[in-house]
Amino acid sequence: MKVHKGETLFRQGETGALYRIQSGLLKIVRVHEDGTPTLVNIIVPDETIPHHSLISPSPYYGTAVALITSEVEVLPAASWYRDLDENPEHFRAIAAQLQDKLRMMQQRIDQLTSVSPATKLIKLQRWFQTYLGTMTLTDVLTQEEIGQFIGLRRETVNRLLREQAAQARNRLESEKDER
Repeated sequence: MKVHKGETLFRQGETGALYRIQSGLLKIVRVHEDGTPTLVNIIVPDETIPHHSLISPSPYYGTAVALITSEVEVLPAASWYRDLDENPEHFRAIAAQLQDKLRMMQQRIDQLTSVSPATKLIKLQRWFQTYLGTMTLTDVLTQEEIGQFIGLRRETVNRLLREQAAQARNRLESEKDER
């Protein structure tokens, strides 16, 4: 099934199927009691979600929204859990996937614990380039979401992005002058 940029795959609090992301990127947004949305996770190809329901059912922790057009395989919950009961060796594959996600989260912790805000942003941009190709981070996330993801205020993200753009312009002008 195809989910286009901005479309919702599932909503926080609902229950239902699991999903395997074949291509694309999704974000998981959690809405708090006061209505404030917070970006809590990015889902990449080859992940099966929701992670907290891989072994037993649970309501969706957040809302899944496509960041770019994504191809998603629907895994009906009843079939998924029946298959686990009948094939306990599949738990190893689930453990491997959760291990990969843990490693990704360790990279996020590395991004969050960088001393300088500029370094936090650069590390996030580099990580996203793995999945975005020619698109930029701001093509898929708002400045507010970028800030939430790396522990910065939106205003700081805005300033850093403006500084990066100015540096890129200066480099281009220098290269042009050298020719």
